[in-house]
Amino acid sequence: MAELRNLYEIPVCINEKDEYLIMNGGYMFGNPQNCGAADIKIKENDTFDIGNMKLKCIETPGHSEGGMCFLIDNVVFTGDTLFQSSIGRTDFTGGDFETIIDSIKTKLLTLPDETIVLPGHGPETTVKNEKVYNPFL
Repeated sequence: MAELRNLYEIPVCINEKDEYLIMNGGYMFGNPQNCGAADIKIKENDTFDIGNMKLKCIETPGHSEGGMCFLIDNVVFTGDTLFQSSIGRTDFTGGDFETIIDSIKTKLLTLPDETIVLPGHGPETTVKNEKVYNPFL
């Protein structure tokens, strides 16, 4: 990640509760490289202008202590927090099952039903579909 950061001169953004992951997280996966400190520490309700769009940060701890989702208009990018009919793993350092369920119920399922959910991997879904079909919720 440090190579990409330097090659493209892009800032690294992360919730401060997860900054240790970019500083030392490679060791968990057998890679001793790290990215260095974040350029921007993000938190709940921070917003960023990206072209003509506004990105809103939503703190959703549970997969990690500093888990974040990002809302642009009627689309929420959920990373490893919420998947179609599933949720993110909570067995890694900083993960917690009760916390991720609470984050999803109070931060994501409160978005309008028609909000499109784009997970970090897997098929897209909607808030309404997850309310109805997700067995974890």
